[in-house]
Amino acid sequence: MEVDGYKIERGAYLRGAYLRYADLTGVNLTAAYLTGSNLTGAYLRGAYLRGAYLRGAYLRGADLTNANLTGAKLAYADFTGAKLTGANLTNADLSRAILTNADLTNTNLTGATRTANLAGARLDGVIGYKPHGR
Repeated sequence: MEVDGYKIERGAYLRGAYLRYADLTGVNLTAAYLTGSNLTGAYLRGAYLRGAYLRGAYLRGADLTNANLTGAKLAYADFTGAKLTGANLTNADLSRAILTNADLTNTNLTGATRTANLAGARLDGVIGYKPHGR
């Protein structure tokens, strides 16, 4: 699959790619390198991003409903207002990720790092998340 000149496939090297509002529904970007990419408002419903590198990527308002981000490297990524309903973030690195006002309803955070900014995030039915101090 090709989107705006970018080859979208498993293991793709897309560092700094500009994919704002791209329809990437169901794509397989397992182990893809998307560090610093702009995926603001992108449609990633049901996408496979297992082990993908999204460090410092912009995913503001992106739709990642039912996406698989198991083991993904999401440190410093910006998910402000993103929809992660039913997503799988098992063992994901969320170090200093921004999930302000994101919808994480029914998301699996088992084993994920807990240093993300979750201010105003919707956490109904989240699996594997325990706020600090509990």
